[in-house]
Amino acid sequence: MIFYKRDAPLFIKGCCIYFGCFSMATLTRQDLNFGQVVADILCEFLEVAIHLILYVREIYPSGIFQKRKKYNVPVQMSCHPELNQYIQDTLHCVKPLIQKNEAEKVVMVIMDKEHHPVERFVFEISQPPLLSISSETLLSHVEQLLRAMILKISVCDAVLDNNPPGCTFTLLVHTREAATRNMEKVQVIKDFPWIVADEQEVHMEEAKLIPLKTMTSDILKMQLYVEERTQKN
Repeated sequence: MIFYKRDAPLFIKGCCIYFGCFSMATLTRQDLNFGQVVADILCEFLEVAIHLILYVREIYPSGIFQKRKKYNVPVQMSCHPELNQYIQDTLHCVKPLIQKNEAEKVVMVIMDKEHHPVERFVFEISQPPLLSISSETLLSHVEQLLRAMILKISVCDAVLDNNPPGCTFTLLVHTREAATRNMEKVQVIKDFPWIVADEQEVHMEEAKLIPLKTMTSDILKMQLYVEERTQKN
């Protein structure tokens, strides 16, 4: 089953500073609850990735983005409060699903003025069995893999066609069937309900598949690919 949150803000005003909420370096073995660790790592990465995709694909003006450093590489992060809050609220609702290994995909859908998808950035995730290695080695390895994925996103416009003007975006999460039964009963954030996604947001006709990057670690596997509409204009 597929659910989405709500469409991102169309208008942009003001500016704020982005602060990360999770640092790999602060974790010790005693702290490690691996479901929580995976959720924290993945949601932090998704937040950075979503901001970067918005910048690279020019969904919002470049003036609302500021350069930050994440995973030891420069990234572009939005400084618009409403947009940032939408992304953070969505990922806050997704995090319990990831922690319970109930989320299969997180999808960022870019849509034209007619609300038809032109691109779908698909983050396909799974949590393999954990191997017995030190937390320091594990998290360092995961950070290297996420860095490589961020670098790939930063140059993805080289393999994608230009989008039409006036695009917007929304975020979807694909859940396992076991999670579906409780989705509408549990609201993590007030006035931010789960809603079943429209069919046109889930499936794109005449789309080509563009693989971007795959990562495999002992706590997380993730594949990133783009479904791009053949005719955008």
